[in-house]
Amino acid sequence: MDKDELTAWALRNGWQVLAGAPSLTKPSAPKEAIVRMVFKATVVNVEVKKPAGKWEKVSGESYGKIQPDPDTGVPQGLGFEKIPSFSMLMQDNKDRQVFSSMGGPPKRR
Repeated sequence: MDKDELTAWALRNGWQVLAGAPSLTKPSAPKEAIVRMVFKATVVNVEVKKPAGKWEKVSGESYGKIQPDPDTGVPQGLGFEKIPSFSMLMQDNKDRQVFSSMGGPPKRR
């Protein structure tokens, strides 16, 4: 997968571009990125924001070694499985995007 393919996958799966990088946000602070993909010339790095505000690289891989999972499409090789609750965070971000385009969360009756 290259930069464009990774960006397209991310945007389809709840990520948003913040400060020029595909990012996931905190559910309680949807404008503050806590996970981001940083694209370099030959590699992409996944970084997590520490509570003190500093970004820490948790994984990185060259574009040529990143392949989409045949079942889920999640890029393999980036170490997303190392991030606790990554799939839940991604789903929360995706749900928030869907509900915001519908005018907010569903109303209870």
